[in-house]
Amino acid sequence: FDHENVGEEVYFHILNHAKKYVHIMTPYLILDNEMIDALTRAAKGGIEVQIIMPHIPDKPYAFYLAKTYYEELIAGGVEIYEYTPGFIHAKCFASDDKVATVGTINMDYRSLYLHFENGVFMYNNDAVMQVKHDMEKTFEISQRITKEMCQGSLKKTLAQSVLRLLAPLL
Repeated sequence: FDHENVGEEVYFHILNHAKKYVHIMTPYLILDNEMIDALTRAAKGGIEVQIIMPHIPDKPYAFYLAKTYYEELIAGGVEIYEYTPGFIHAKCFASDDKVATVGTINMDYRSLYLHFENGVFMYNNDAVMQVKHDMEKTFEISQRITKEMCQGSLKKTLAQSVLRLLAPLL
């Protein structure tokens, strides 16, 4: 009710203050321009930015919409992985062995601006390293997405363009 987008600000803070890495797990990747800029700016600045997404979706439209961001993020230096065993529903950030978040806050418009979401911000404690190690294990069984894998047919590209137009409504 105070018009502060706390979840988004925490995510921006982590991205803008990272020194070595930011690892992210999210099931829904529906980004606005500011978040795309923050992710790619960190990556272009030498920060290892890696995102783990599900390989098997629970909501196909959200999954295909998320894939519309892959090529742009990869071109900006962000590494995208898909958790190949199935669907992953974690919403976590970990950075520099010092900071982590775990909660309900997706990287989409509804979570960042409309819903009442929950999250735990951790700083300089053992739980941060537990989140990091969980992510490392998840990366091991995930497939890295390449720019070539993002290429599609004209029909696919057109369908993805329509989804991007609808993104703020999803």
